[in-house]
Amino acid sequence: MSQKSIAEVLVETLVAAGVKRVYGVVGDSLNGILEEIGKRKDIVWIPVRHEETGAFAAGAQAHLTGELAVCAGSCGPGNMHLINGLYDCHRSRVPVLAIAAHIPSSEIGSSYFQETHPDQLFKDCSHYCELVSQPAQMPRVLEIAISTALSKQGVTVVAIPGDIALKKITYRKPSASIKRVEPVLRPSESEVAKLAAMLNKTKSVTILGGAGCAGAHAELMQLAEKLKAPIVTTVRGREHVEYDSPYDVGLTGLIGYSSGFHAMMQGETLLMLGTDFPYTQFYPEKATVIQVDRRGENLGRRTRLDLGLIGDVKETIKAVLGKIETKSDDRHLKKFVAHYQDVRKGLDDLAVGTPGKKPIHPQYVAKMIDEVASEDAIFSCDVGTPTIWAARYLKMNGKRRLLGSFNHGSMANAMPQAIGAQLEFPGRQVVTLSGDGGIAMLLGDLLSLKQLKTPIKMIVFNNSALGFVELEMKATGFLENGTTLVNPNFAQLAKTAGIHGIRVEDPEDVKPALIEAFKHDGPALLDVVVNRMELSMPPTIKLEQAVGFNLWAIKAVLNGRGNELVDLAASNLLR
Repeated sequence: MSQKSIAEVLVETLVAAGVKRVYGVVGDSLNGILEEIGKRKDIVWIPVRHEETGAFAAGAQAHLTGELAVCAGSCGPGNMHLINGLYDCHRSRVPVLAIAAHIPSSEIGSSYFQETHPDQLFKDCSHYCELVSQPAQMPRVLEIAISTALSKQGVTVVAIPGDIALKKITYRKPSASIKRVEPVLRPSESEVAKLAAMLNKTKSVTILGGAGCAGAHAELMQLAEKLKAPIVTTVRGREHVEYDSPYDVGLTGLIGYSSGFHAMMQGETLLMLGTDFPYTQFYPEKATVIQVDRRGENLGRRTRLDLGLIGDVKETIKAVLGKIETKSDDRHLKKFVAHYQDVRKGLDDLAVGTPGKKPIHPQYVAKMIDEVASEDAIFSCDVGTPTIWAARYLKMNGKRRLLGSFNHGSMANAMPQAIGAQLEFPGRQVVTLSGDGGIAMLLGDLLSLKQLKTPIKMIVFNNSALGFVELEMKATGFLENGTTLVNPNFAQLAKTAGIHGIRVEDPEDVKPALIEAFKHDGPALLDVVVNRMELSMPPTIKLEQAVGFNLWAIKAVLNGRGNELVDLAASNLLR
């Protein structure tokens, strides 16, 4: 049998697993692997300016395809820069493999230059994390890592010292285990019968649909019709649930709507499908609660259950549909569909742009993005207020996709995720809704867009503040110290990097600027100056939040900032 280097076996195994690119920053501990990638045409190295960007990009690719994506970091700091992005991938449950290069094997444990312990560093953000300390471990450790990432839908890490990567082993053909498999997972017949009995005897059902509803849209609509059930969605569930749905009543949670909140609170039964929605204060206390999830560890994690079932949403619905009686009473459904239409009108009324009236409402910017973007656009949004505007104004239609750091909640995710999306789908429009804080945090990778020739369109919501943090401070009675951002003209900054840049300060220029940017053959950045004093009201206001806002107002006046209260009232968002 032939002899090949560990690096060569690693690359051949990745190719056999369908991997087309590896995101990372070069370093000498990666030299052997980089050389083997450079010899091939079926896999490429994607250079980024920060390893965190590489991890986010890999995560976006994995999210959109369901297939394995790979990032890499050189020893020490290179590995550590991967951690935040990998946390996001792991918490978003997407299959990502990280190659963590290590110091020379003979120096491990000696406090050598750049020494860390990657086999320990990544334990909390991975399903599998192992150090290859001798050649005989390969390719088995790598194959276990790949199959674990695919089967458990999360992050795995293989740490390889640079010298070990150059050593020879006897080559064998990669295992078939490194390909994605899609088993059917459904509850037992007795469990399905119990589910049907509970749904049949209840008067009103509200469905909460999450990301686990992917691929089950048709079945979900049939279920809602039989149950006459309004459907509340999570942010991650929107792209899979809300389109072509006469049962949609919007979101719940901190960035949700009163219609979604009250539909869950007033239903006799809450049916949770494919969601691990984390905010316990938004669950009903008196309703019968049923949860269906393919991950057993998610059952009952957020609220007390009356029935918990392990199964795919699609397969579970298919199994129970024929056992459910069609309800005739649709008052619960009609009530909250009408409520949502009222809420939707109110949101649309806020998304206005009067020529000459500055600063621009961010809601208007998001609405114009929705109008101008293509029907199969891929969106990525930074955390904070860009996520709010994306959730409230971007219409999902079954073709569009929406990326974000919805579980990990990391800043600076939008542009890096867009890189992975654009490289995987070069013919599709990729648009970011970036915060000024988010774009600035990984600003170095603005340079990557030009180098990689990725025609990403970035819309920066420039309010010179960490806006959502500021809102949280106000709601708890704190003055918003530390939230102000002294920003450059991001459009001019983009131009210095060879990127088409447009500055927008007047509402009448928003739509023309978007059209210009979207038509541009290459990356483009719109720096849109938006109103800092916007309130994104939650679906329900607690007493302590009202008290907190009053406390903030008193402090603001005492600190000579009463004009801010006038500005806030003038924005007409306190109704």
